Amino acid sequence: MAKEKVKRRKKAGAGPFNHPAYTVRRKFFKFFGAAFYLLDEAGEVIGYSHQKAFKLKEDIRVYTDDSMTEELLVIKARNIIDFGATYDVTDPAEDDQSIGSYRRKGWTSLVRDEWMIFDADENDVGRIQEDSAGLAIVRRLFGNIANLIAPQAYNVEIDGAKAADMATSRNPFIYKLNVTIDPDADNVDARMILAGAILLAAIEGRQGGGGVDFG
Repeated sequence: MAKEKVKRRKKAGAGPFNHPAYTVRRKFFKFFGAAFYLLDEAGEVIGYSHQKAFKLKEDIRVYTDDSMTEELLVIKARNIIDFGATYDVTDPAEDDQSIGSYRRKGWTSLVRDEWMIFDADENDVGRIQEDSAGLAIVRRLFGNIANLIAPQAYNVEIDGAKAADMATSRNPFIYKLNVTIDPDADNVDARMILAGAILLAAIEGRQGGGGVDFG
């Protein structure tokens, strides 16, 4: 079992998925759909995410760049969007093999963001949860103003252990979600962590405005 974990982690660490930290930056000024740049710890663009507009089911693609010629990840809702939608994450480089899935905790997320993490075999293996219920309510009441004082932060756990931290920046005009993968975490697939971050930016990020970014 230990060998399997090491093997899986090395596989997930190839290409753009071998960084200790990332930033998801929303490109706000779009007429249709939504777009996000994926930056590494040095601020270099290593990916581009596009959320298709006018879809009954969410369809988010992650590409190597904004030319959108090579896909890195696909995140798709199983059903027509609802508060408890499940999103499948697949890898186009591996014949659209399932990496895992996320399920939003329905009405609970209206007060405090929470997502369940499932592996490729549909096992419940973790959570992404907003840091504080009290702060979550304040953020929803005061939006970007509250974010200046207490930026949205998330705890990511997999198999009962800390896997990563996520937090928005204090900039009220540009939505940025900073992601730090725990260096001591075992069996963490960076593809799933980044898929979760993009979902937070695309789905939960709507609640707090998101700022104006013409980049």
